[in-house]
Amino acid sequence: MQAQETQNEGLKRAYRVTVTVADIEARIDSEVKKIAPQVRMPGFRPGKVPANLVKKMHKDALLQEALNSSIQEAVQKTISDNKLRPATQPHVHLDHDYAPGKDAVVDFHFEVLPSIPEVSIDNLSIERLTVEAEGAEVDAALERLASGHKNFETAAKSYKAAVGDVVVIDFEGKVDGVPFDGGKGEGMSVELGSGQLIPGFEDQLVGVKANDSKVINVTFPEDYGAKELAGKAATFDIVVGEVKKPVESKADDSLAAAFGLESIDKLKELMKVQVEQELNGLTRTYMKRQLLDQLAADHDFEVPPSMVEAEFEQIWSQLEQEAAREEDPEAARKEMEAERDDYRDIAVRRVRLGLLLSEIGQANGVEVSQQEMNMLVTQAAQQYRPEDRQRFVQYLQENPMAAAQLRAPLFEDKVVDFLFDKANVDEKTVTRAELEAAIEAEPEAKPAKKAPAKKAAAKKEAAPAKEEKPAKKAAPKKEAAKDEGEKPAKKAPAKKAAAKK
Repeated sequence: MQAQETQNEGLKRAYRVTVTVADIEARIDSEVKKIAPQVRMPGFRPGKVPANLVKKMHKDALLQEALNSSIQEAVQKTISDNKLRPATQPHVHLDHDYAPGKDAVVDFHFEVLPSIPEVSIDNLSIERLTVEAEGAEVDAALERLASGHKNFETAAKSYKAAVGDVVVIDFEGKVDGVPFDGGKGEGMSVELGSGQLIPGFEDQLVGVKANDSKVINVTFPEDYGAKELAGKAATFDIVVGEVKKPVESKADDSLAAAFGLESIDKLKELMKVQVEQELNGLTRTYMKRQLLDQLAADHDFEVPPSMVEAEFEQIWSQLEQEAAREEDPEAARKEMEAERDDYRDIAVRRVRLGLLLSEIGQANGVEVSQQEMNMLVTQAAQQYRPEDRQRFVQYLQENPMAAAQLRAPLFEDKVVDFLFDKANVDEKTVTRAELEAAIEAEPEAKPAKKAPAKKAAAKKEAAPAKEEKPAKKAAPKKEAAKDEGEKPAKKAPAKKAAAKK
């Protein structure tokens, strides 16, 4: 094998490697010896087929396997011999003039991780702003819980249903006058204006009273899940059982009972724990922002362009999703474009900080244990259908970079905790409003509201496009009736926006 460096500019490296035909042929011969005992051919006893016939029978597969393994080994040896640390997977190209019986000339290029200057962590100073989870904080959380908990009471029989009310109905659906499967039900509660059912259904219930009978006319959406109903006109014969009006929920024992607790005091205890967790999270966010700002201010080095581009693309993709949900999507996109350079600066900052935290962690023995990794894998596997979970685990085992992506957030948290322990911390008690204002004032919160939260550090690489991850399990349907099979089918939900990272 011969290797020649063809590019060395900044963090970019490129090499041309020549794999000799002798090496390729030697690999083919070695593979033939392995498979010959299993080869069967008419006229020969099992395991006695001559090597030259085995090679002739499987020449294409043998050549491809030998070529692939030779090239992979040559690339890895070149990287190892030159003591390089790739930031990305090498892009490998076999010379288009290659033919069997010739040397294989391979070009490959990639970016390397930068040489990071010695990281100083001895003079870190952090302010810890804490909020007491007492009295007013817990009461405010209870009020938010009560206001978000809908409660309804039966209205007078003469009351006409309005948007926001709940109408309890019996129904039977028909297409061309013929009832269809799953189109009949009793005692189903429909909240008017919720968009729970197919378009037009809820609108036609506005104004009904208890004991009313009505025929509702609707058309199933073209993309409706049940293909036999998609795009078809239908009628629903409706009998209204009762109409319920929303009533204000209060933070009392009845609210506690709605959550399966025996008293408001028990609910307060639970809310206090949740408030403490929330406030601790805000405190940590503020401390982490300070820590990252200090690291960013003290260290400046070149970062791999491909890692910056990948980070920027993720930020931009999320911004586009958020813009699409704005009242004026076009104006939101124009605002994004005006701040494109700011978002790219954020991408550079995040990549640099990720590399810094990785370097600090490695230099100080911060590790994610195998037990912790096993827990991460188990938790991540729960996102998939039961029959696909083992495939997901196997995918991680066969793709170290995918496993590294899963590991990265926990590794970053452990490095951050290590740095918190090393830093000089100044404690200060504040109000929630003061803490939230301090977080918003931090540079990472800019530009404005749309910047996604700081992503997990460490190298992030996409799995090869050919690799197909198992499909995630479908989200469970909401329960809205006594019998899931007996209600007007709901409209197909729109795709959920990607969760913020």
